Amino acid sequence: MEREDAEGAGTGVLKPGRGRRRAEDVRHATLTTAAELLFTEGVHALTFSKVAARAGVSKMTLYKWWPSPGALAFDAYFTTSKETLAFPDTGDIRRDLTTQLRSFVDLLDRNGSVIAGIIGAAQGDPDLAQALSTHYVTQRRALAVERLTLARQAGQLREGVDLETIVDQLWGAVYHRLLMPAQPLTTEFVDRLIANLFQGVAPASPEPTS
Repeated sequence: MEREDAEGAGTGVLKPGRGRRRAEDVRHATLTTAAELLFTEGVHALTFSKVAARAGVSKMTLYKWWPSPGALAFDAYFTTSKETLAFPDTGDIRRDLTTQLRSFVDLLDRNGSVIAGIIGAAQGDPDLAQALSTHYVTQRRALAVERLTLARQAGQLREGVDLETIVDQLWGAVYHRLLMPAQPLTTEFVDRLIANLFQGVAPASPEPTS
C-alpha cells in the first residue's frame, strides 16, 4: 500500500510528524480540503499548491493521483454529492423521478455555481472533461436509463419510448436553467417538467368496456 511520510491528525488536515500515513488517509484529507476550497472559493481557486498546503500532504502526491486540479475538483465534488444524487426505486417511476430531480435541484440551489464552474472549466481542461464524462455523466445516464427501463417493463411507460431522450428532456432542462438562467430553477419547475413528460410517455388508458 502506498504511504506518505508524517502522521495524520483530525479528519481533514494531516499534520507533520513521525511515521507514515495510509494512502486512504492522505486521499481523504486531500478530498476534504479540496471540497472545502471548491465550495467556498470555486473551481478556479483550487490549485495543487493550495490543497497540499491546507491538507498537509505532498504536492507531488497530488500530481501523481490527479492529472489536473480540475480533475481533483471533480473528484471532490462527486465524493461529497453522490449520496444526494442516488436514484430511488420505490416501484413508482413518476414518484422516483420527482424525488431524484427535486433532490438534484436542491443540490443546485446550494451549490449551483460550483457545478456550473466545473462544467465551464471542463471546456478547456481535457482531463477534467474526461473525468466528468467517464465518472459522472455516463454513469448518471446509465442509472437513469436503467430505472426507466424497469418502469417500461412494468408497464409504467409506453413501449417504444426513447429512454435516452427522456434523460435529455428532464436533466437537460434542469442544466439549461442552471447555465442559462433566464428562468428560475425550482421544484415547481421539476413538477411541471414531469407532468408534461407523462402526458406524452404514459401508457394509453384502456378503452372502457360496455
